[in-house]
Amino acid sequence: MVALLRGDDLDAAIDAGLMAFVDDGAQALDDAARALLVDTQRRLRAAWDARERHRARETRLARRKAERDARRTPPPPAAAPKPVLPAVAAAALARAKARAGTP
Repeated sequence: MVALLRGDDLDAAIDAGLMAFVDDGAQALDDAARALLVDTQRRLRAAWDARERHRARETRLARRKAERDARRTPPPPAAAPKPVLPAVAAAALARAKARAGTP
C-alpha cells in the first residue's frame, strides 16, 4: 500500500485495503511509511465524511424546497368575467342611468 500511495495510485491503495489498516505497531513499517498511511486514511475519511454531509445537505434542501412549494397558495385565478345581469336588473340599471343622465 505504501508503494501505491507513493506512486500516487490512491484507488489501488484503497482496493488493497488502505482503510482497513490499523496502526498497532505490529507492521514492519518505518515511521515515514506509517505516517503516510495514517495521514492518508485521515484525509480520505475527512473527504468521505464531507461528501456525505454535502449529500445530506442537498437532500435536506430539496426536501425543504418541496415542502415550501407545497405550502404555497396557488396564484389567484385570472380576472373573472363580469357576471351578466339578469334582464330585469339590466332594465332597472338602464332606467336609473337614464334618469341620472349618464350614458
